[in-house]
Amino acid sequence: MRLGSRIQDNVPESKAETSIRELIADGCQIIFGTSYGYGEAMKRLAQDYPEIEFCQATGANANEEPVLKNYHTFMGTIYEGRYVSGVVAGMKLRELIEQGKVSPDEAKIGYVGAFPFAEVISGYTAFFLGVRSEVPTAVMYVRYTNTWSDYTIEKKYAKELIDEGCVIISQHSDTIGPAVACEETRPPQIAYHVGYNQSMTDTAPTTSLISSRIIWDTYIKGAIQAVMEHKSIEKVVKGKVNGCDISGGFKEGWIKMSALNETIAAKGTAGKMEKVIQSLENGKIRVFEGDYLGVNPEDPSDVYDLNKGYYENEKMSAPSFDYVLKDVIIVEQ
Repeated sequence: MRLGSRIQDNVPESKAETSIRELIADGCQIIFGTSYGYGEAMKRLAQDYPEIEFCQATGANANEEPVLKNYHTFMGTIYEGRYVSGVVAGMKLRELIEQGKVSPDEAKIGYVGAFPFAEVISGYTAFFLGVRSEVPTAVMYVRYTNTWSDYTIEKKYAKELIDEGCVIISQHSDTIGPAVACEETRPPQIAYHVGYNQSMTDTAPTTSLISSRIIWDTYIKGAIQAVMEHKSIEKVVKGKVNGCDISGGFKEGWIKMSALNETIAAKGTAGKMEKVIQSLENGKIRVFEGDYLGVNPEDPSDVYDLNKGYYENEKMSAPSFDYVLKDVIIVEQ
């Protein structure tokens, strides 16, 4: 088997098939797609090239007809990391309240999200429920940038949320814009930050508390090993297998937290994080549960009662929770 790698960067979704065909022509025996929008092209070509393994990150179509043995989807259960980061943020918010810097009715947090997709909604809901486990009066305001990566817009929306009174800002977007907005705002305003995908404490040392991330290597290394050993990917990679789809969380090493910024974190945060992660690993915490009504943003008549709980990632690795919690999460236009 020929070893080596070929990478194509910054490929727009409209050009996905062309790029994948170039990788096929180069003799690649396993191809990874790293954007949800590549999924259709990946699966279409997997049907034409059954001797090649196609692995789509964040995809949701592996178990849809036609089901192909050589087309796979995978993603870490990032809601677990979002929940833990919410607990960290909630402890800081509670500390601010106890210090008299913020009143209970001023417990406002802001969230900069990319798109109104289930992946984003599920993530910010888990984050919010983590905050609420510490501060039951917290409310959250969300703004969508409608782009995955635009520093200027992300920073602008974060600053506007801070100006509206949000004292903690988090994000599901790809730049450091929100972290910079928090760092530049203090003082005199209070604005702490929770990141995603990378530690942002270097960028915002006095405001960024922590970040959560998916460890993609866990799947990628296992999938490559499976191909080299002529084995099924689903039998080699450690995780929850559902057909041709695999997911994993803290327990399987798919989700990790960045180092806690202990210089600004609330006292006792590190110990609490350990306990929460252990409870997630043991299945003792059901994140999507509580006295809340979720409303489908596309259909207000479609509501979900979280008193009965919602099992995220139960049937697939891609997040599926796409209800906005009524009265406590406000999406700003």
